[in-house]
Amino acid sequence: MGDPSTDEDYQQAGFSGSVGFGRRPAVLVVDLVRAYLDPGSPLFSPRYATVLDATKTLVVTAHERLCPVVFTGVSYRPGGIDGGYFWQKVPSLQVFAEGSELRDFDERLAPDPADLVIMKQYASAFFGTSLATTLHVMGVDTLLIAGVSTSGCVRASALDALQSGFRPTIVREAVGDRTEQIHGANLFDLEAKYADLCSLAEACHYLEHGVDVTPHR
Repeated sequence: MGDPSTDEDYQQAGFSGSVGFGRRPAVLVVDLVRAYLDPGSPLFSPRYATVLDATKTLVVTAHERLCPVVFTGVSYRPGGIDGGYFWQKVPSLQVFAEGSELRDFDERLAPDPADLVIMKQYASAFFGTSLATTLHVMGVDTLLIAGVSTSGCVRASALDALQSGFRPTIVREAVGDRTEQIHGANLFDLEAKYADLCSLAEACHYLEHGVDVTPHR
């Protein structure tokens, strides 16, 4: 979070409201694939090990409660022809080209057969994908967001979740970035403008006690 003067300034300006939890949540796991977890990848950070552990706890809890779980990954055609200027701006995205094992899900946290898997080319899980329509049809109103990175694809996905009519909540222990400074600044700004924050314990308690698992009609 910010220092006391920053917190006060934002509150006086009318930021940092809350949208709260709804009744029909889903877990959104953003890009937690081998490219971020394999030490041989240019995108690797040792900070992501704790993100993986926390996200696994969140996903296990969601599965036990029969709540939907969505995994996103990144995939590009050879040469990045479908990556546009994003491919040009971030050369390390080449690790997600077809044929690269780094774009695969890590064996420690791979999607179950019943989970929804969205492959994307840009930062947001919603941009250019069917995710919003699918979640609306399922009756989902709340997204518990995990994954990497806080400043990139997590941030973009949380913003688009809000703009697509969902209640986005970022699970603190289940997201991460390359430095604590970037991570903290983005969490502060996201909570001020675009998403709620909660702890892993709060997210699991919500999944266990505060949800409606009745099939949507």
